[in-house]
Amino acid sequence: MICTTNITLAYGKRVLFKDVNIKFTPGNCYGLIGANGAGKSTFLKILAGDTEPDSGTVSVGPGERIAVLRQDHFAFDEETVLNTVIMGHEKLYRIMTERDALYAKPDFSEEDGIRSSELEIEFEESNGYDAEPEAAVLLKSLAISEGMHGKKMKELDGGEKVRVLLAQALFGNPDILLLDEPTNNLDIKSIAWLGEFLFRFQNTVIVVSHDRHFMNQVCTHIADIDFSKISVYVGNYDFWYQASQLNLKKKLAENKKTTERADELKAFIQRFSSNASKSKQATSRKKLLEKLTIEDIPASSRKYPFISFKPERSCGNVILEVDRLTKTIDGEKVLNNVSFTVNGGDKIGFVGGNPLAKTTLFQILSGEMAPDSGTFHWGQTITRSYFPKEHSAYFNGEVSLIDWLLQFSPPTEGESFARTFLGRMLFSGEEAVKKVNVLSGGERVRCMLSRMMLSESNVLMMDEPTNHLDLESITALNNSLIHFPEVILFTSHDHEFLNTVVNRIIEITPGGVIDRLMTFDEYLESTEIEETREAMIRKAA
Repeated sequence: MICTTNITLAYGKRVLFKDVNIKFTPGNCYGLIGANGAGKSTFLKILAGDTEPDSGTVSVGPGERIAVLRQDHFAFDEETVLNTVIMGHEKLYRIMTERDALYAKPDFSEEDGIRSSELEIEFEESNGYDAEPEAAVLLKSLAISEGMHGKKMKELDGGEKVRVLLAQALFGNPDILLLDEPTNNLDIKSIAWLGEFLFRFQNTVIVVSHDRHFMNQVCTHIADIDFSKISVYVGNYDFWYQASQLNLKKKLAENKKTTERADELKAFIQRFSSNASKSKQATSRKKLLEKLTIEDIPASSRKYPFISFKPERSCGNVILEVDRLTKTIDGEKVLNNVSFTVNGGDKIGFVGGNPLAKTTLFQILSGEMAPDSGTFHWGQTITRSYFPKEHSAYFNGEVSLIDWLLQFSPPTEGESFARTFLGRMLFSGEEAVKKVNVLSGGERVRCMLSRMMLSESNVLMMDEPTNHLDLESITALNNSLIHFPEVILFTSHDHEFLNTVVNRIIEITPGGVIDRLMTFDEYLESTEIEETREAMIRKAA
């Protein structure tokens, strides 16, 4: 169990938390949600003891251990992968280190023998004999092969380090588990395994994630940061969303009803207050008016951008034909005889274990890169808009956001149009004149989506568009793509995004493509696809 008492934290005039009292109990998984900047990661750091609040306290059950998914990817560079995982249990690792040092001494004394026997008892009580096998199982489940266990962390790439640090947090059955974006850099298989792990986990979990499907799968409660408070709801993310929307609608309806009643009373009072025969009734209505209260609904920090893609014209009969595309990058064949035809109404999710393969395909189809062999052909009626995974090159200049947007706007439009458009994308007032080279990751994504909306294209190509977005922006984008009437080609690691938008799955494998008309859930559950994938991999090898 972990609880807070009167936690308050402010940065200048900006109050993140005010008198937050909350108890997180064992057996529950709490999804911590809130708009960007609401303080989700900061609150986790307060719980972990890494950040001090202005006032208030955090209390943990006696003898309980907190494990945290660390964000410093360089802190363990000189440690081996296996040791890094075991270091997640600080007490056990300290025992192991002292124990190994004693046994390595050439002049092992009687005093050392007494101390080693004490350590052996502590080692066994902490399940030390199971430490390395448990760490190995966690690493394997997160796609870190046995051959990497003895490597130093500095030899791993960024995605591999994240998975090792996740294994570190999960190691040793902690009493309280704090996870900040644990699905980042995980493939679909690893995300599914983590979801099952947390579903079975018997202790306390507090997790921040932008993956709605993951939150629905693992969360028993939602802790919502808004209005400088944290409100806890029973249920998963979808239940919270529906309940919060109904609650807001109810309050607005009640306020509207109260306002209408107040207007009626005011009209009567104004009409008959000077009428002697009606004065008693007017006085009575004044008393009723005084009793009416309109509930104050504070402005939420949660805001949804207006995202809507409207094609200027429909796609024709010929949309896209791809024939035997092949591409090798740095000695690795990332595309191998990739062929498919895109038809009207297709919303295709491109999946596969190699992100570079999907990005390379999109770069070729957008004209940014040439294939080694093979051809592709877009239909004459097709206008396409491309969202690249890496888009920093669009934001190198010193231009204001208004001027940046006007580059992609109709030539007849000016500053007023740009300000209105940007306002709907949550850039209001002074935000609209910021220089584009200082925008955050989420702000850049909203700009790129604005650029795509202005193009009025009938084919949308998107490579991981949900990266850096908050849940509100992801929801807005998700809904816009569901209602888009033409063709979409996209990649995403967001399960909910894929399952609600796509009607066709193309998996890129080392031996070619697997192409099926089905939902994402149907694709994941298909044993036929699994058998086909294994056969193609064997053939390519």
